[in-house]
Amino acid sequence: MSNSSSITQFLLLAFTDTRELQLLHFWLFLGIYLAALLGNGLIITTIACDQHLHTPMYFFLLNLALLDLCSISMTVPKSMANSLLDTRAISYMGCTAQVFLFVFFIAAEFYLLTIMSYDRYVAICKPLHYGTLLGSRACVHVAAAAWATGFLDALLHTANTFSLPLCKGNALDQFFCEIPQILKLSCSDASLREVWLLVCTVCLTFGCFVFIVLSYVQIFRAVLRIPSEQGRHKAFATCLPHLTVVSLFVSTAMFAYLKPPSISSPSLDLVVSVLYSVVPPAVNPLIYSMRNQELKDALWKLISYCFLKQ
Repeated sequence: MSNSSSITQFLLLAFTDTRELQLLHFWLFLGIYLAALLGNGLIITTIACDQHLHTPMYFFLLNLALLDLCSISMTVPKSMANSLLDTRAISYMGCTAQVFLFVFFIAAEFYLLTIMSYDRYVAICKPLHYGTLLGSRACVHVAAAAWATGFLDALLHTANTFSLPLCKGNALDQFFCEIPQILKLSCSDASLREVWLLVCTVCLTFGCFVFIVLSYVQIFRAVLRIPSEQGRHKAFATCLPHLTVVSLFVSTAMFAYLKPPSISSPSLDLVVSVLYSVVPPAVNPLIYSMRNQELKDALWKLISYCFLKQ
């Protein structure tokens, strides 16, 4: 019986076997990747350079943009390279690194989104205590906690996944190394350790989701009590981008991992994985900048300064 120690590489799922469509996939992913790099890079640069944006909300947004950049960089470039070179291979160590880093950045992003919902709750429901509850030191601590928890999640899941013996080949039904697809190659059923790890992850994720929902229930109640229509509109405008990003992230990830096996297929899994791993990092900058006049003004000021300096 072969096991994971005899596997030197994995074969990723190809989008197509037709050379013309492979090149089309390469150019499409290149466009999405460049859009994500540009959008998130501009948000990071604008927030870092503009003193007026050195507030808790924009500090967390900077971290979100950085996580989006990192997460999309874990999957898309390798998929593009495989299509361009007409190959499906990824080394065992490359697959391990991809699993670890992708889980790290995705988990940290979800925890950060939870923290951002608390930021909006304090800003709208407890504005007088905003500076006290979310001072600069507190912001750094909670953001570091999100990154650290994501790192711990990734370490546990990666160590557990690659400690299992693999004897059902090396072909993955996904365009990147994904834990559920690797577990399908395992010789044995889920171990007790894996079950406990899964239960802990589900409980933590569900707890974060409930926290986000309760935060927005309180936010909406507070907003509806604002007497002026302009005040309500301004309050909703500050929350809508975050709520949109959370909804996109949670809905696509939940469908990817909780959809019934009866409707599962390689093509559907491929589409859903693109929706939760590739689309959010590319569209998040657009979502956050569309209704945020303060961010748009700072961005135009930065662009104008760069052109005038030349």
